[in-house]
Amino acid sequence: MKNTPNLINFRYVYLLIFVLFLPSVSCAEEVINTAHFDLKHQFVGYLALAVTLIAYIGAMTEDVHLMKKSKPMILGSVLTWFAICIYYALQGHAKIASLAFESNLLAYIELLLFILVSMTYLNTLNERGIFDGLRIYLLNKQFSYRQLFWITGVLAFMLSTIINGLTVGLLMGSIALAVGKREPKFVALACVNIVVGANAGGTMSPLGGISTLFVWQKNILHFTEFFSLTIPCLINFLVPACIMHFSVPKQTPAVSQSVIALKRGSKRIVFLFGLTLAITVSSNILLELPPAAGMMAGLALLQMFNFYLTSTEKVGCKDTQKSFDIFKSIADVDWDTLLFFYGAMMIIGAVGFVGYLDALANFLFGETNVTLANIMIGLSSAFVDNGTLMFAVLSMHPDIAKVQWLLLTLTLGVGGSLLAIGSAPGVGLLGLVKENYSFAYHLKYMPAILLGFFLSIGALVLLNPGSF
Repeated sequence: MKNTPNLINFRYVYLLIFVLFLPSVSCAEEVINTAHFDLKHQFVGYLALAVTLIAYIGAMTEDVHLMKKSKPMILGSVLTWFAICIYYALQGHAKIASLAFESNLLAYIELLLFILVSMTYLNTLNERGIFDGLRIYLLNKQFSYRQLFWITGVLAFMLSTIINGLTVGLLMGSIALAVGKREPKFVALACVNIVVGANAGGTMSPLGGISTLFVWQKNILHFTEFFSLTIPCLINFLVPACIMHFSVPKQTPAVSQSVIALKRGSKRIVFLFGLTLAITVSSNILLELPPAAGMMAGLALLQMFNFYLTSTEKVGCKDTQKSFDIFKSIADVDWDTLLFFYGAMMIIGAVGFVGYLDALANFLFGETNVTLANIMIGLSSAFVDNGTLMFAVLSMHPDIAKVQWLLLTLTLGVGGSLLAIGSAPGVGLLGLVKENYSFAYHLKYMPAILLGFFLSIGALVLLNPGSF
């Protein structure tokens, strides 16, 4: 036992040596560009395509075979990259493939750290009773179903600008489910409205959506430039909401007898979360640091506040006065989704390294009208995750104007609302509200959502005359 401190010190030395000798990204890019093989018409390329297709089919049919979506994606990424690295090793250029892998891994790590901190804060807020308090507050206010329809939709729109869409969808969906126990039609309509609102709100902010976060992290669009999508996103949300409004029941649900009971430190954690987002945005704009750096600063603040609550906790105190476990909040994040994105990003990176994405980019952004291409990509997000599609487009390195990046961000963000399976909020609500909200019911209002989709594009065109 006496040797334990020395062992720990040696571990820190080994870790320091490992970090110091990591190859730089710029060096990696130079080596990758020195020798690159075109594998599109070779066995390795065909294998990469086949494995990618099988992995995505496995992930999309999760509800059929009950296998977590991350498992086929991770296995697919392993098979594709090992095949590529073996080929390059046989050609005497193993380092090129390994550095390409590391370059894609770095892009994923930035995403991982950002979402990990965000989910940790949300889990902590949930444990402290903030979300339950919001639900009880709305139930106690005696709003009518039509008022609750708009309140849940508007809250989904606003909250999704700073919170991931899945969390917003589940939160607002639980409220709709609680107040609509005796009115299933309200629950179904509210769920459709929540999905549209969450996707539209997340599109106008890089903090709320994966696809927007990718664009922000790559410095293609600055933080404030996303706000030019505010009017198109509002139109995308309001058009179908106004159409559905007349189908919502007019009655008022029964009042709830529950009492709001927030745990110790809950309001201060809300403040810390807001401070974390402020640090993230300001450090990116003023210091040009990646967003993950600001989020990790926020995690440090939350950890220190956790230590403060633990240190000042009184013996025998009530549950509302007890501190939270920061590492439990980290452990409870949605690791399946985070690992799914690892597999997706690495597979997309492999397909791009093989050469297929460059060929696709030449077709979409060279032989096809760019505006039409961006609309088509946005419509495809009704079937494929928008974060994966955006990473694929970014891997193509298309030479398009900023206004076209805004269009792509808009169409990818709101295109997922067309089908219930097209976005994380929709998939989450399908699992939460199993009886009233369904794929078929969402499909019933797809024409209204599609109208909002094209009207939002029209608004963006009108706001940027002569750019399209």
